[in-house]
Amino acid sequence: MIDQFSLLKDLSETPAVSGDEFRVRDILAKELRPLVDEVRFDKIGNIIATKHGKPNAPRIMITAHMDEIGLLVKYITDDGFISFTRIGAINDRTLINRRVVLHAKKGDLHGVIGTKPPHLRKKGDDDEKVAALFIDVGAKDRKGVEKLGIAIGTYVSFDQRFENLGGNNIITGKALDGRLGCYVMIEAMRKLRKAGCTVYAVGTVQEAVGLKGARVAAFSLNPDAALVLDVAVAGDFPAMLLHESPVNIGDGPVIMLVEGAGRGLITHPIIRDLLVAAADKLKIKHQIRVSDAGITDAGSIYLTREGIPSGVISIPCRYIHSPIEVASMKDVDGAVKLLVATIKAAEKVTDWVHKAS
Repeated sequence: MIDQFSLLKDLSETPAVSGDEFRVRDILAKELRPLVDEVRFDKIGNIIATKHGKPNAPRIMITAHMDEIGLLVKYITDDGFISFTRIGAINDRTLINRRVVLHAKKGDLHGVIGTKPPHLRKKGDDDEKVAALFIDVGAKDRKGVEKLGIAIGTYVSFDQRFENLGGNNIITGKALDGRLGCYVMIEAMRKLRKAGCTVYAVGTVQEAVGLKGARVAAFSLNPDAALVLDVAVAGDFPAMLLHESPVNIGDGPVIMLVEGAGRGLITHPIIRDLLVAAADKLKIKHQIRVSDAGITDAGSIYLTREGIPSGVISIPCRYIHSPIEVASMKDVDGAVKLLVATIKAAEKVTDWVHKAS
């Protein structure tokens, strides 16, 4: 077991663009093996760590996605520059002049995303869109790039350190969207050794490109209920109007009631009541959210098989789906407490069917 900061640093800095999650999966496997009865990997790449509970106790699936947004090599020019496509939703403006890491066959390589300097830009130029951007690895030509082990389909992640900001429990780094959930899942499993429920701790793949891994795991496990760990868009910075996303970092984890204006999860009432009651009972500072946009793994889990009652615990996060994100450890710790308390309360639930009142 490593300390909190080191574990979060490893999770954040380790590259795992959608479809290439193996390095983060190795971290989860190492941390979860001592805490559970069984660890296995499924065919699509999910990790499933199982802690068996009491006979006839509910079976609860908790998930956190391992993948992150990133890039993929699409074309190599004759003069040695690399065109790329986005993996996941990324604002083009956040890519300009970024340091990146290319995960080539011969090992990781550093590169930079270049663009025309402002001195030469003209009104109406669209050279800051992905189609006009390129990666520079210092090669003279296409053969030079290929000799480095870079090919069409090479994954590219952002080169960003994990750090503490100002000593106020505020953390920053890449891939907090996803990896904070992985951290919460690990820490919760440390505290759930004596829980009565059977718990499946699942690190899912390819969330950012279609909620794919969660759908496969949910179909395989067919749990009684699911709790998804993710991030919520914080609206507490100047570029946002708070009513667009009335969530503040430092004000506690978010209990998500509705995702994507109903296009995603509408939280099952039994799960909703368990979450709110657990937060109130332990006086865990929390926020309630109805979202107009964004869908988590819960959006696919709750529609699996004949329906799986699901809910979401989110950690407020600024600047999500960019190479740099910001969150509060207070919210992360609150999410651990809320998850543990909710699973313990779920031991007493014998019927997950939604009945009309």
